[in-house]
Parts: sequence; C-alpha cells; structure tokens
Amino acid sequence: MSNSPASRGSFALTSPAFSAGGSIPQKFSCDGEGRSVPLAWSGVPSGTAELALLVDDPDARGFVHWVAAGIPPTASGLAEGASGSKDVPIEGRNSAGRNGWTGPCPPSGTHHYQFSLYALSKPSGLSSGATADQLRSAVKDATIGTATLVGTYKRG
Repeated sequence: MSNSPASRGSFALTSPAFSAGGSIPQKFSCDGEGRSVPLAWSGVPSGTAELALLVDDPDARGFVHWVAAGIPPTASGLAEGASGSKDVPIEGRNSAGRNGWTGPCPPSGTHHYQFSLYALSKPSGLSSGATADQLRSAVKDATIGTATLVGTYKRG
C-alpha cells in the first residue's frame, strides 16, 4: 500500500493490524486492552470536506462499535488507540451506550465487523454523542466515496 495520495486511485481502507476479511487481534477486543483498531486509507476523493467512520457488526443486528466524524480529509489514517484523542474530533454513541470505540465481544461464534469510511462533500454537522442513525442521515446526501474493510473476531 502506498502512503502517497492517490489522485486517480480508488478510495481504500486498510488496517496494519489485520488483513481484509482477517481476524482482528484480541488486544482490540473486550478480551484484551479494548483499544481502537489502527486504520489507514488512501485515494480520498478530491472535494472531500470531512471523513466520517462507522463500525458495526451485522451479525449482531448492527451493533455499533464506533461512530466518528470531523476527521480531516488530509488525514491518512488513525493510530491504534485513537478513540478519545484529538485525531477523532467527534465521537458518537456506540451500542454499549458510550462515546467512542467499543471492541468486539461476540457472545458466540465468529462475527464480522464492518468499518465504513465516508468521504463527505460537506461537513457532517454532527456533534459528540451523535448516534449511528444520525451519522447515516448526515452522510446520505453528502457521500462522494465510501471505503470499507471487514474484519472478524471470535472469542476464546
């Protein structure tokens, strides 16, 4: 993966911690430190005013693990543990009832975690504590690109 901006490439989201479709390391889950997963992206579409992130678990009826917005379009990723830092200016409420990241903690079996990064043509207008539904509404008519990454986690 190139760290240089891709003016003609596609918008892509990756993680240095796991490969697409691969297992999310335990340290990012409820069984470990629970720190937010590091992310990297490239090919942010020109005209992007803001980036927003939604992480959910479709295997758990869409349990929301992270709602984040206000990420500058010049950013190329988020470091491990970025949740709660100035690198994530706006963090919304996850399904555990807290602002910021909550790690994978499936009750049984292997679950899939979908990381969706949205490139927005205008600011989201979201504030701290925003819900996933508020983020979905804000990005609905402003998305000019979406990059996704799926990871899995199984306890034990």
